[in-house]
Amino acid sequence: MTNTAPKSVAWRGNVDGCLVLLDQTKLPGECVFLDCLDVPTVWEAIKQLRVRGAPAIGIAAAYGVCVAVRESMTGQWNWGQFYKTAQEAIDYLATSRPTAVNLFWALQRMERKLKSLDGSASEVAAQELLAEASAIHAEDIAMCHAIGRAGAELLTDGGVLTHCNTGGLATSEYGTALSVLFTAHDQGKKLNVYADETRPLLQGARLTAWELMQHGVPVTLITDSMAAQVMREGKVQAVIIGADRITSRGDAANKIGSYGLAILAKYHRIPFYVAAPSSTFDFKMESGADIPIEQRSAEEITEPFGKRIAPVGVPTYNPAFDVTPAELITALITEKGVIQPVTKENIAATLQ
Repeated sequence: MTNTAPKSVAWRGNVDGCLVLLDQTKLPGECVFLDCLDVPTVWEAIKQLRVRGAPAIGIAAAYGVCVAVRESMTGQWNWGQFYKTAQEAIDYLATSRPTAVNLFWALQRMERKLKSLDGSASEVAAQELLAEASAIHAEDIAMCHAIGRAGAELLTDGGVLTHCNTGGLATSEYGTALSVLFTAHDQGKKLNVYADETRPLLQGARLTAWELMQHGVPVTLITDSMAAQVMREGKVQAVIIGADRITSRGDAANKIGSYGLAILAKYHRIPFYVAAPSSTFDFKMESGADIPIEQRSAEEITEPFGKRIAPVGVPTYNPAFDVTPAELITALITEKGVIQPVTKENIAATLQ
């Protein structure tokens, strides 16, 4: 079954076209699309979470490089000008957000493609870069569906708790953790999903609940602080989340609050699954302690969605992510199969 929800990322037209993003800051109240005609607009969209989710921002950044060189189709650029423009875009887009490794993975692919085109005519080079970005996009769609098929085998009828948003909005189509839930639902399994609202930006309430309802999957929205209670009441038989970066030993960075859920699941003897494509694994990094954690603005806590709820001047601490150690993860679900138990050796055998 294909997800019929609006696409988070799309390229409209040919090489002289533009990147189109669904502005997720407007959901679920409005469905607004943003035409990105220059690289600063792409950077701002990634930074301000107009496009979010590790795979989706990687795809958006790849197309962002194509946005940078679209003007080459209106004139005769020499190779030096073309290369300089594309490389500057790659370097600039890499500064937008620090934690999700898919961003850097996608930009590195675009950089390798750029360097392989040394001396090409600008028209040819632009076509090749767009083809590479389109390939990244298509591969993500295939990976999402494969993750769903692999992970659905782990679920039975019952309650499943999820955190943040890991559906088609966070990827190119079906999602990662939500792909598992969509696929299990399509197979006829009777699920009831408990969606953490996911503070402070409420991605679970605004996005996950909306996507599940769009797909017809039963969903119950809870606040983050209710997770322990619903586990204690026996309403949850599995926890499944996504990831923004996974180390070579299996430590997984995800939206803040994920680590706490893993501890709760361990105490209540509930399996804790992390679903992510192979592009989310950072094999150059072993320990989760080395993952850079993005610090977000104080206003996200003190003035969410433009409404002040805290005293003026109160200090805040707002890490966007936390890291769940491998020993708390029951299995990693990837497009190449389920990794269980989670060890460095099993990860390497499955993915490398």
